[in-house]
Amino acid sequence: MIIILTTSTGCRKNFTPKPRAYFRIDMPEKVYQVYASECSFSFEYPVYGIIKNYEGKDAEPCWINIEFPYFKGKMHLTYKTVKKNLALYVEDIRTLAYKHIIKADDIIERPFYYPERKVFGMLYDIEGNTASSINFFATDSTHNFLSGSLYFSVHPNADSLAPVIRFFRTDIEHLIETLHWN
Repeated sequence: MIIILTTSTGCRKNFTPKPRAYFRIDMPEKVYQVYASECSFSFEYPVYGIIKNYEGKDAEPCWINIEFPYFKGKMHLTYKTVKKNLALYVEDIRTLAYKHIIKADDIIERPFYYPERKVFGMLYDIEGNTASSINFFATDSTHNFLSGSLYFSVHPNADSLAPVIRFFRTDIEHLIETLHWN
């Protein structure tokens, strides 16, 4: 009797609940199309994005959003003409990126330089549970300045958004690599 009681109680397993799982996200194939307008720039963007003019109360010409409805995401792109105020624009974007430092685990600055197209700038990878996970600016340093920020209309959770952020980081890099000033 003691042997049966010992083996039956000794074989019990302590069950712990499984952690909450995340939905599987199917990523579309990377295919790009050209955005060309009367603005002073052109670039390639993914076919699963929809370009819309920014219509906020502070909207300026050549401010656009690339919306990604399937992902509940949006990339805000703002364009400015440089008139001896490049340092101010650069500092504005740097300040915007570093406003996330309160919630960010890390902010990694990645400069880029394409002298053959006169495209120079910085990409900010903002890691952690932040409102925006990628910010960047590109300029020719004399006439044109383009900045962008990636946002998702969901509660920020770095673990669940990580694959989507990596996916869109590639698209942002492609946009920068194909950026041309008109």
